[in-house]
Amino acid sequence: MGYIQQGTSAFRKSNLAFFAAGFNTFAILYSTQPLMPEYTKEFHISPTAASLSLSMTTISLAVSMLLMGSLSEVWGRKPVMIFSMLAASLLSILTALSTTYEELLAFRVILGFALGGLPSIAMAYLGEEMEPDSLGVAMGLYISGNALGAVCGRVVSGILTDIFNWHAAIGTISFISLIASFIFFVSLPKSQNFHPRSLEIGKLLVSLTNHLKDPGMLILFGIGFLILGSNVALFNYIGYVLTAPPYSLSQTLVGWIFIVFLVGTFSSVWAAKLATRHGRQKALTYSLLITLAGVILTLNSHLWIKILGLPIMTFGFFGSHSIASGWVGRRALRDKAQASSLYLFFYYAGSGIGGTMAGGFWTSFGWGGVVGMITGFLLIALAIAFLLAKVAPAGSVQTRNSAVS
Repeated sequence: MGYIQQGTSAFRKSNLAFFAAGFNTFAILYSTQPLMPEYTKEFHISPTAASLSLSMTTISLAVSMLLMGSLSEVWGRKPVMIFSMLAASLLSILTALSTTYEELLAFRVILGFALGGLPSIAMAYLGEEMEPDSLGVAMGLYISGNALGAVCGRVVSGILTDIFNWHAAIGTISFISLIASFIFFVSLPKSQNFHPRSLEIGKLLVSLTNHLKDPGMLILFGIGFLILGSNVALFNYIGYVLTAPPYSLSQTLVGWIFIVFLVGTFSSVWAAKLATRHGRQKALTYSLLITLAGVILTLNSHLWIKILGLPIMTFGFFGSHSIASGWVGRRALRDKAQASSLYLFFYYAGSGIGGTMAGGFWTSFGWGGVVGMITGFLLIALAIAFLLAKVAPAGSVQTRNSAVS
């Protein structure tokens, strides 16, 4: 079996493809986040209801990935990923044409289901095709594409909404996503180490169950849930803080706040290198502590200190996600697509649940309540991360589970 190695043409092409894929996914997914105050005004809905434009999408995405990851075992990695990207781009165009909030939510739910064909399969592809010593860098670059897509989706939607309206903003992002889909199609090398199998629901369910029997996997799934729940909660409601007195920032300026996600292009690679030198356990702990420090800084009433907390929090978040997601790929000795699907199921479920939960804290306690909820999430993540050192190695767990099955 030939693996893709760092420094080769195949490595560069695959990184370009997955950078474009990550860009596509996150530009579409998060394009509505800075528009929530706009939806609140235009459709006369609460901030919690406005947050559903992202939460409902991420929940349907989470459910979809459990199915799409399994289907890719039968139909192949690349075909499912290409279909996912094209379908999501077209559904995003339909979202831009929505005239009611109910219609917008319906398209966003279907869009989230379509997007599920990319993230878990991307991780499985990288885990199968990359030479082990090159996997960390490849995963870091893929997540960097996620970061750039998240920035573009948010910044472009904020600026174009101020200049035109949110319909034009979402439409523009949809067109950019179509271009990214084409780049992915022409750049990604064919799978060399993938072996299709027939669709056997019973065996697929067994493989999912085996991963859920692994305490180490459960911890990593929980960390994914908590870190994205924290990130989405913070950025869902920071717009309400910054557009209200005493700051009263415009929608364009609030959109530019999301430029801080560019730090993810550095922190994900930094975390991979830190994990190589000092171990994944320490790198994950440091990343979570950085995330927590950034969140606490946003409590300061001084505008620039509050804004400084955002890139610090984001740096730690992307570092944590890079380590945890890569760890899942390394720990799963078999059925990697199912392991990745489960990680991302919990990850995006955290987005939907955490983002909506924070609406209740915002309504009842203001920004301090949102920060308090996020702090609780991150402290739990730190606590369970310490347990990883006491968990049995992956091989012994999976061998035992296979014997039981």
